[in-house]
Amino acid sequence: MAGASSAAFPATAGSVTLAERPDRIVSLAPTATEMLFAIGAGPQVVAVDDQSTYPAEAPRTELSGFKPNAEAIAAQNPDLVVVSDDLDKIIDQLGKLRIPVLFAPAAKVLDDSYRQIGELGTLTGHRDEASALVERMRTQIDKIVKGVPARSGSLSYYYEIDQTLYSATSRTFIGSILGMFALTNVADAADPDGAKNGYPQLSAEALIAADPDLIFLADSKCCGQSPATVKARKGWSAITAVREDRIVALDDDIASRWGPRVVDLVQAVADAVAKVPA
Repeated sequence: MAGASSAAFPATAGSVTLAERPDRIVSLAPTATEMLFAIGAGPQVVAVDDQSTYPAEAPRTELSGFKPNAEAIAAQNPDLVVVSDDLDKIIDQLGKLRIPVLFAPAAKVLDDSYRQIGELGTLTGHRDEASALVERMRTQIDKIVKGVPARSGSLSYYYEIDQTLYSATSRTFIGSILGMFALTNVADAADPDGAKNGYPQLSAEALIAADPDLIFLADSKCCGQSPATVKARKGWSAITAVREDRIVALDDDIASRWGPRVVDLVQAVADAVAKVPA
């Protein structure tokens, strides 16, 4: 097995070429951390950022992906660093220290997730495991979506990022996931041309008028929102989703990442949609 792994190098993915299999990987992105462990590269990971909460065995540190510190990262003596943002030009900073960096930005569609898993598999010597993971995800997601009974009309939904009513349109990754179920996103009208990058802030009045059939909360952990807090909001009792008890509290972490656990997100949406009478 080790010989097969060694034979896979040098390896190139994105703009990174590694001469040898990396044994000291630093992940500054929670999604990348999940991907690395899911493809069997966990033992090669020596440090992850402070937001990498999954899996539990990930070597969490005080390193930050939001305020990256090149010296602190270099102190881990990494032979590969994975980032999802280039804040403070960290890629250039690490490049000057001759530390290879894979840039794996937030996915816009599922194919972006699959591509990143493949890139990580290539660079870590786990190409076969990465391919197997992608195939497994594709199969599971396809089965879940097809398992939801067909309906004559489309359901509408509101996806809440925080309690100030920021949402995500169909142009976003989360929007593409919910779009698999032919759902109509009530936030689309608030950002028709994408000027707000797919993340508009809605008004309570507009949301109540839109009357979504389903409400998905991606702020249950961060902001303490729940079906009970939504039901208590002034005027919201008139919304179909509230009246029919169709408020779904999602796991914030899963909903905000684009790694292997997106399958769990798809399942949560499928369960909610399936419960609505056809």
